[in-house]
Amino acid sequence: MKDKIYDIVIIGGGPGGIGCAIEASAHKIGNILLIEKTENHSNTIRKFYKDNKRVDKDYKGQVITLQGNVDFFDGTKETTLDYFNDLLDNEKIDSIFNTEVEKIIRNKETDLLEVHTSKGIIQTKNAIVAIGKMGKPNKPDYKIPPSIKSQVGFNLDKCSSNEKILVVGGGNSAAEYAYHLADQNNNVTLVYRKPTFTRLNDLNEDLLNKYNGEEKLRLRMNTDIESLENEEGKVKVTFNDGFSVIYDRIIYAIGGTTPVDFLKACGIEVDEDLKPIFDEHQETTAKDVYVAGDIAFASGGSIAIALNHGYHIVNNILRKRGEIFSFTEKFSK
Repeated sequence: MKDKIYDIVIIGGGPGGIGCAIEASAHKIGNILLIEKTENHSNTIRKFYKDNKRVDKDYKGQVITLQGNVDFFDGTKETTLDYFNDLLDNEKIDSIFNTEVEKIIRNKETDLLEVHTSKGIIQTKNAIVAIGKMGKPNKPDYKIPPSIKSQVGFNLDKCSSNEKILVVGGGNSAAEYAYHLADQNNNVTLVYRKPTFTRLNDLNEDLLNKYNGEEKLRLRMNTDIESLENEEGKVKVTFNDGFSVIYDRIIYAIGGTTPVDFLKACGIEVDEDLKPIFDEHQETTAKDVYVAGDIAFASGGSIAIALNHGYHIVNNILRKRGEIFSFTEKFSK
């Protein structure tokens, strides 16, 4: 891989990464490579969205006009994956999966960026970091005893069925974890420290209330956790209301933090909130290194905004190259 020089290497196969790849291909920007650490693109949608779950173009009703060459519409999990499959299949985009990226450094002799991966070093003129924030999930302030760490998770990887499970969090990931686990015949409680949900989309809030009303799961609102203990091999949870309950497993979905160490390894500076610093073209403080998608959102963002990141990035790369282009041609879904 070190012998080939790419024009753009994109790290991350979610909507932001796919949008960048399609935009670059539409304008024949040169050799394009998409790197994804899992076995396929759109891993979050594949792993955490239930079958037939609605996928919205916009986030919480914010209407965004798509500026580039991807005409994305509201759909379902299945139609969204099919659409992204078609886009990637129809364009001349190299892809490698099951590949971790360790860092990006500039070779001072060649002035090229070197993307260090688990499968070797890749040379490129431009790099786009389009990873999610969940590579480093938030963890609670209280201690997690080492003896029960195997029963404490931050995703659904080790979950099965017929367990008593506590899900911690009040966002969309927590909601989706909770009702997915309930559908797998688990006894599920969702605990949230606030009296009402403030960050859920309408669909997830309706489903949670429906499942709670049908006693498929239990909502424990306005309650926080004080401590965890090992109780004969299970997780004893003590709440701030004085009650203690024993669970087989506890799943945290309390948000993700920017993977700061990785950003720094790519030469990207972060601000006081540990968010990457970038300009109006999505270019970071590391020359020719851009950010797109989830990593570039201060809070929540839509698929439409992530796709538009590709428009701005490719626009800037072509501007630097002195090329004149038009964004009039569109692909249709």
